[in-house]
Amino acid sequence: MSKLSKPSLSPTSHRFFSQRLRLHFVEWGDRDAPTVVLVHGVRDHSRTWDDLIARMSASGDYHFLAPDLRGHGDSDWVQGSGYRYFDYLYDLQQLIEQNNFGPVWLVGHSLGGAIAAFFAGVFPELVSKLVLLEGIGLWSREDADAGIAAQIREWSRQTRELAGREPRRYADLETAYVRMRQANPQLSAEQAFHLTQHGAVQLEEGQFTWKYDQYTYNFLGVGLAIDEIIELWRSIKAPTLLINASNGLQNRTGQDDTLQYFRQVELHDIAEAGHWIHHDQLEQVATLMENFLRRE
Repeated sequence: MSKLSKPSLSPTSHRFFSQRLRLHFVEWGDRDAPTVVLVHGVRDHSRTWDDLIARMSASGDYHFLAPDLRGHGDSDWVQGSGYRYFDYLYDLQQLIEQNNFGPVWLVGHSLGGAIAAFFAGVFPELVSKLVLLEGIGLWSREDADAGIAAQIREWSRQTRELAGREPRRYADLETAYVRMRQANPQLSAEQAFHLTQHGAVQLEEGQFTWKYDQYTYNFLGVGLAIDEIIELWRSIKAPTLLINASNGLQNRTGQDDTLQYFRQVELHDIAEAGHWIHHDQLEQVATLMENFLRRE
């Protein structure tokens, strides 16, 4: 099992504050180059982008930023509240504006794709181009027609259930790696090891667990209505590239006749790829992104 090759310029870790949380981001490249901000999905982390960054760094000059979302990776977990789109958007605004990075080329995967799209709709002046990889689209819940009271009750039930859930622990990093491969058989051995190495943390008694808060997976508390999502999509001014996978999520941005809500958009579906499309078909994703970002 060999470690994944590093980007041409080694990443450096930095911290910033948002809503009193100490959040983490990783930076590559020259700050004078165009800035690309990459936002990972749920239960993932900033180093999920290493392969893509290594590939793009080899063929062009970019300045990359990859934050760990609150509750993920090396960023703080929230205390006494949840993980809502409003909070994620605020954190991203703080990262960009505190460091004078904008306007940026914004990339998001899965939940990060939804966050990136909504951010571009709320803060269009901070985003010059937008790339969504398997971004969460218009998804519905079984109880969506039951009324707001029923939805809040279900959120409360799930939150209480998560409060009592013990994070899974592993005797050593190798055992965690085996679990990563079992859960994601499409990954190569190198990819699985790299994601495990940066996604697990050793506890005081010596065991390992994953670097994400269990509460991040209660999507009932994230909260945006379908008409609100459409309103934000319509507000995006940046040219937008959507890249989806043949075996990806059921509800993706751009699917189900949702392209109509974007001003300047193109959609590419990639064969033989699952939801982690940037791992499954790295070369195709990188080429599509580079062609799009270099276009005037």
